[in-house]
Amino acid sequence: MGKHAISTEDIVAARAVGRGIVKHTPITESYALSDMCGGNVILKAENLQRTGSFKVRGALNKLHSLGSAVGAGVTAGSAGNHAQAIAFAARHHGVPCQIFVPAGASLSKIEQCRTYGATVVEGGDTLDDAVSRAKEHAASTGMHFCHPFDDPVVVAGQGTLGLELLEDIADLHTVIIPLGGGGLTAGTAIAVKSQRPHVRVIGVQVAACAPYAGRPPADGPIVTLADGIAVKRPGVVTAPLIEEFVDEVVVVAEDTVADAMVLLMDRGKFYVEGGGAVGVSALLTRAVVPAAKGTTCVVLSGGNVDLGVVPNLIRRHETHVGRRLIVFARISDRPGGLARLLTLFAQAGANLIEVEHVREGVDLHVRETGVQAVLEIRGKEHEEAVLSAAREAGYEVQKVVGH
Repeated sequence: MGKHAISTEDIVAARAVGRGIVKHTPITESYALSDMCGGNVILKAENLQRTGSFKVRGALNKLHSLGSAVGAGVTAGSAGNHAQAIAFAARHHGVPCQIFVPAGASLSKIEQCRTYGATVVEGGDTLDDAVSRAKEHAASTGMHFCHPFDDPVVVAGQGTLGLELLEDIADLHTVIIPLGGGGLTAGTAIAVKSQRPHVRVIGVQVAACAPYAGRPPADGPIVTLADGIAVKRPGVVTAPLIEEFVDEVVVVAEDTVADAMVLLMDRGKFYVEGGGAVGVSALLTRAVVPAAKGTTCVVLSGGNVDLGVVPNLIRRHETHVGRRLIVFARISDRPGGLARLLTLFAQAGANLIEVEHVREGVDLHVRETGVQAVLEIRGKEHEEAVLSAAREAGYEVQKVVGH
């Protein structure tokens, strides 16, 4: 396995380190995904892990490996999940912790780091910037730098998830894992394949940042719902392990990540962040087809979602499935014009959510005004009925798309 060899014994030892702290997270069958995609699909709920993601597995193993030297404290650069895990592990060991995060990192993740007692410094555009600043801080203060993934000790810690899969799923055939820096994917693959080499391990990246799929990194910050796996370059430690132990790497589009997050909330009752939901995206888009025999397990690697993102996800989903309709209409700019239009919508069975006049940026007659209305409807057929009723009444009505 090369100079960064990680053995099953390393992973077993890491499990002993985390015993009583790291949760043995549950698996649950997803009837919705099994029906939609075929096969027997189950979910590994790492979103229910301590600190909300798998990262605590590697963080605890890393701090334990420092021995008495851990007393100098630890520092890390992270977009959020690794930061929370290191902060939690530092509190467990009773040592100082300073975290560097890129500008615009998840607010909920930042606040949780502070709850664990860490000092959080925000700045720089990318994860690489945060990591560089953490390394500089370690060099100047004597604190220990803890890399989010490119460390054999961290990889061994993440691999403890694989041991749980082996214990819990007798007929395991395929494991689908979110792939960012590669620590979780590599560690899990080593643990699983050491005992069951026939099991397929598939890593999933998001299109905005897919270095393991051979796509060059974007310049500047990466904007994606899957911010937790937005790592621009393969790791020195993890890349050879991914190449040796992972069977396939697939890429999913941004919109499908949003679809997966909503499906997990709506049908699975799971609150999962974008980076944690990409495995479900892969199934929904048929980038990965579940095994015909045996069990396909999707790892939900994290659940740290900013609450502010959720309403937009829900609105997008409601529009897409035909439960929400946005219309633009031209009406007479005279008393009663708006009331007549809204009455017509009500008579057609549409529930008004919001309405606004649009007078700027639209080519209107001097005696006209524009109206944009958001309506709650009952599906695609009802949408057509509402639009048809308005047009039959003489209104120039257009469906607004792209919301």
